[in-house]
Amino acid sequence: MMSRSYTNLLDLAEGNFAALGPAGGGARRRSGSFGMKRMSRVMTVPGTLSELDGEDESEPAATNSVASDVPSSVSGERLLVVSNQLPIVARRRPDGRGWSFSWDDDSLLLQLRDGIPDEMEVLFVGGVRADIPLAEQDEVSQALYDRFRCVAVFLPESLHDRFYHSFCKRQLWPLFHYMLPFASSAPTATSSSSSSSSAPPAGNGRFDRGSWEAYVLANKFFFEKVVEVINPEDDYVWVHDYHLMALPTFLRRRFNRLRIGFFLHSPFPSSEIYRTLPVREEILKALLNCDLIGFHTFDYARHFLSCCSRMLGIEYQSKRGYIGLEYFGRTVGIKIMPVGIHMDQLQAVLCLPDRQWRVSELQQQFEGKTVLLGVDDMDIFKGINLKLLAFENMLRTHPKWQGRAVLVQIAKPVRGKGKDLEAIEAEIRESYNRINGEFGRSGYSPVVFIDRDVSSVEKSAYYTIAECVVVTAVRDGMNLTPYEYIVCRQGTPRSESSSEVTGPKKSMLVVSEFIGCSPSLSGAIRVNPWNVEATAEAMNEAISMSDQEKQLRHEKHYRYVSTHDVAYWSKSFIQDLERACKDHFRRTCWGIGLGFGFRVVALDPHFTKLNMDSIVMAYERSESRAIFLDYDGTLVPQTSINKTPSAEVLRIINTLCSDERNIVFIVSGRGRDKLGEWFSSCPKLGIAAEHGYFLRWSRDDEWQTCAQASDFGWMEMAEPVMNLYTESTDGSYIENKESALVWHHQDADPGFGSSQAKEMLDHLESVLANEPVSVKSGQYIVEVKPQGISKGVIAENILISMKERGKQADFVLCIGDDRSDEDMFENIADVIKRGMVAPKTPLFACTVGQKPSKAKFYLDDTFEVATMLSALAEATDPEPMADSTDELATSMSSIDIGGEQSQSRGRAFDGL
Repeated sequence: MMSRSYTNLLDLAEGNFAALGPAGGGARRRSGSFGMKRMSRVMTVPGTLSELDGEDESEPAATNSVASDVPSSVSGERLLVVSNQLPIVARRRPDGRGWSFSWDDDSLLLQLRDGIPDEMEVLFVGGVRADIPLAEQDEVSQALYDRFRCVAVFLPESLHDRFYHSFCKRQLWPLFHYMLPFASSAPTATSSSSSSSSAPPAGNGRFDRGSWEAYVLANKFFFEKVVEVINPEDDYVWVHDYHLMALPTFLRRRFNRLRIGFFLHSPFPSSEIYRTLPVREEILKALLNCDLIGFHTFDYARHFLSCCSRMLGIEYQSKRGYIGLEYFGRTVGIKIMPVGIHMDQLQAVLCLPDRQWRVSELQQQFEGKTVLLGVDDMDIFKGINLKLLAFENMLRTHPKWQGRAVLVQIAKPVRGKGKDLEAIEAEIRESYNRINGEFGRSGYSPVVFIDRDVSSVEKSAYYTIAECVVVTAVRDGMNLTPYEYIVCRQGTPRSESSSEVTGPKKSMLVVSEFIGCSPSLSGAIRVNPWNVEATAEAMNEAISMSDQEKQLRHEKHYRYVSTHDVAYWSKSFIQDLERACKDHFRRTCWGIGLGFGFRVVALDPHFTKLNMDSIVMAYERSESRAIFLDYDGTLVPQTSINKTPSAEVLRIINTLCSDERNIVFIVSGRGRDKLGEWFSSCPKLGIAAEHGYFLRWSRDDEWQTCAQASDFGWMEMAEPVMNLYTESTDGSYIENKESALVWHHQDADPGFGSSQAKEMLDHLESVLANEPVSVKSGQYIVEVKPQGISKGVIAENILISMKERGKQADFVLCIGDDRSDEDMFENIADVIKRGMVAPKTPLFACTVGQKPSKAKFYLDDTFEVATMLSALAEATDPEPMADSTDELATSMSSIDIGGEQSQSRGRAFDGL
């Protein structure tokens, strides 16, 4: 049964917009082809979500396409930058006829072009920041594409409201800024609507599934615009921010090998916060359909990796400085790189005459005063009131600053609405009025509050005259205010105006430790903004510091900011995206899964699904067959509670064993007692238990064991170490096998269990360094077992024994599903070259599940394994068994478990 969220995605892709209400559906119908005419560079067949539309919910999608249905008319690499809004300013013409457009020079999306290679064309896909009437959308779309290479996405008004204002701003934005939805789940009287299920009241914070559906549908609108202009074999797609986190799944379903990058410009919360989101796994899986995921800081990346570990069971690896997640054969790269400022643009502002005049005016206004500056958006996370309280505390604690220190707070006007914002605005007004009332005097106001739009010229002037910039945001994705301040304080070499700050360049910063730029500003004074007293002391320290110290800190910051600008950031991201995608067109890809469960499995080109007809044909032609079968995950599902083999499995195995040409073995990590009990009805079946340490050729034979590993004194050394970690790791336990010790931590806290496993591995390797054992980690286990014991070794020895008795195998089949079976696949890969089997012997090494493996073949699940074995059983010619099995068992007496003859010891296996 699919979760409701998966079903919603399928319904939306089918065009079912009932969840959006009548207005939403009507708007969609009126908008026709989403308000955009065909452009000069498009596919001749409209791009549709063919693999999603009309699919049978009972069948997983199997998408194998590499390119679009019709290749683009233009070749060459391009970058498609997809974001919620285009870097365009749209204005209605004074006469009311039509629109005028210009680049938004302050947009990060526009600025990132400076780091893109000159030969790579950049196209922008996104919404327009203007209310364009439906009748004008086609004309606007064409104009934006022709003049700016921008592809406009127009969402119906009702859809945009639920997508942006409801889900993005009331669900994702607060949650990503660490705000839990504590509000009551009971809707208020004002929240009722005509729909069958009432939506939560505005600002409530309770999850609204209708808004989630709108979010997915809006992402599909963006997807369809990308499809209209993309050439998937040549283009790169760079998706920006939390508004479009569902988009990678739509793109990956349509084009398996498309090169997709994503950058999150907001914080990513810790797993304790993030997992409160009902669609948490859907969003994680959508992001993992990218090739590279970017974050501003390691903290944000670490939180994302922790969520992947705890919710999806995916662990990351670091190789040569790059962090990657192995996800069904694909390596999803993690990029940690804070964005920078646009140096040329800011320095151009510094050279403007208006700015020099404004600096002179401010210097006169604040003559004899020490200016602290704050530049923030007016929202609930910027901590403006905490800054005012800290400044008030500083004036009261250090009276020397009364009449001398001024806090200029620029608060950009409110962009949203809600009771929270109204409350914080009222609180801020009350604070600065109180401070000015208590400490102000004639000609002196300690707080200068500016709550209007401030031009870049005026802002740069304030930066120039400020002795210190204070940022007390309680949570912020990046915040480039400190960077801009540092550059303005440095000035420009070309400027010789008397209004410029003369002498050595110096600056000071007091920054919250909860903002993205904080780790890169090592010379700043970092504060916890909630600690008002400590922030007040930081302000005092910053403006009291010696000029020489301020200069040294400024020089250090300027070196970083000037070299790590926005061009450096975008260039670095594109280089890593190219590196992450370099093998895309050399690998075999399979698309599987429904809805947000869709993912692409990337496989070696030679890794193919086992063909039933081919293996049956090879089976029928052979005269001496060796068949090795794993148990858990191969003959019975891993998730099955009842691990007893079914009657059908027992029937198939007995049929295969009844042919004297077959040697059939169960090769498992399980203990011999349990396997012997389960297969007691299979008299001719061979069993290799505990990865081959115990072996018997048939039910009536004695168990044989490896004489090389008869000393188990090491267990007395290893078990106390394992007990130590078991006692301190809730949910873990030790499995005592006859030949091995296994520590399991699948029921422990994922992060702590993984950390303890790594620590235990090092500890055991140190303690057992001189013992004849191997210590290995697996999926949720750490195992200690004798050296030279593996499924691969036992398979080799069985093949050698068959050859010694004149029964050299000319057909080999081995099937398994986990890491221990990889030893078997690896060891039989070159048995022909080593002469263990007949020349031209067909080797069928087969893993269960589509995943990276040393096997050459795969079957999807245990059902397909049973089907394949049943086909072999039907092709089996049952005849009375000869004594070949007994002869082979006898021959094992001269074969060492390591695969070497041991004349001095006489026998490699001793009876128990």
